[in-house]
Amino acid sequence: MAVTIGKSQGTVVAVAAGLLALISLGAYAEAGLRQAVAVLIGGVAGLSLYHASFGFTAAWRRIVTERRGAGLRAQFVLILLTSAVSFPLIAWGAQLGWPTGGFVFPFGVAAAIGAFMFGVGMQLGGGCGSGTLFTAGGGSTRMMITLAAFILGSVLATAHLHLWGQLPKLPATSLIREFGPHGAFLITAAVLGALAFATVRIERGAHGELATSRKTESFLTGPWSPMTGAIMLAIVGIATFVVVGRPWGITSAFALWGGKIFHAVGIPVDTWPYWTWQRGALENSVLRDTTSVMDFGVILGAMAAAALAGRFAPVWQLSRRDLLTAIAGGLLMGYGARLAYGCNIGAYLGGLVSGSLHGWLWLLFGFLGSLLGTRLRLKLGMG
Repeated sequence: MAVTIGKSQGTVVAVAAGLLALISLGAYAEAGLRQAVAVLIGGVAGLSLYHASFGFTAAWRRIVTERRGAGLRAQFVLILLTSAVSFPLIAWGAQLGWPTGGFVFPFGVAAAIGAFMFGVGMQLGGGCGSGTLFTAGGGSTRMMITLAAFILGSVLATAHLHLWGQLPKLPATSLIREFGPHGAFLITAAVLGALAFATVRIERGAHGELATSRKTESFLTGPWSPMTGAIMLAIVGIATFVVVGRPWGITSAFALWGGKIFHAVGIPVDTWPYWTWQRGALENSVLRDTTSVMDFGVILGAMAAAALAGRFAPVWQLSRRDLLTAIAGGLLMGYGARLAYGCNIGAYLGGLVSGSLHGWLWLLFGFLGSLLGTRLRLKLGMG
């Protein structure tokens, strides 16, 4: 079937593709082929997130407000598909000449508070880490405000992170190390299967049957079904493990961008303990930072996807409520993400596909925060 794209939307596609190519070339010049490919992986992520409307925020909210669980079940499929490849890579990659590391972190009081803050913030801001990027790239001016506040909150957290780090925490625990990749996968599948079954019971109890899933209408112009989105994002996650050697992350780049801005205007962030061990990141080109170039790819991939769908049309008028909740949500997410080792991608998804206990604990406290954020949305009339 022929695809027709309006002239203005075609221009947006061309601009997005051109910028993606330029950033990829710049990344290659700065850090080599893997860095260039990372940009393109980010572009695929942005396209996939936009066409599938694959947000973690709405899925968490819908199970509470509408008793619908399709979004959560798609997330679980994404985690399992990625884990089926990432667990063996982490366990045996070095022996095969392909060293791969996971995100395995200690989880304590600070991380619990951070995940809770993030959960509240993502409901007020209207998007999670990945959701903020792909929605902003898709032309949402409100989400651009959220992203700016997200960056500010992230860099502010780096000023205090050494103090938060003194609070009690559990040791870093790897299910892969404890039970091997097969055992870790069976545990992960069992828990996610139980959660998926619970969402089915909740949805059928409330509505009598499961909602009919949205179909994939066009791979190029969208929309996609949630499961198509889950499969494509699993490919993104696996490609990130293979090319970058670690899970996909989002929010560490926000702290870096904010740190660079602060540093440029004379604020001595390089004296803060968080930055003393990565002073080079402040001084080097941002194209040397893999998370940053992947984030740029997500934004531009979503921009291209929105134009391919004929929906790139930024609205420049925002209500006072939209502006204030975008700022509040962004600040909470930015600060919380630094305390909790990342967002829904780096901490929740990245933790679980690394076989780390901290990913499960992030999910628990993040979801509790999301419950409060959902109630606040309802009180504010945000739906």
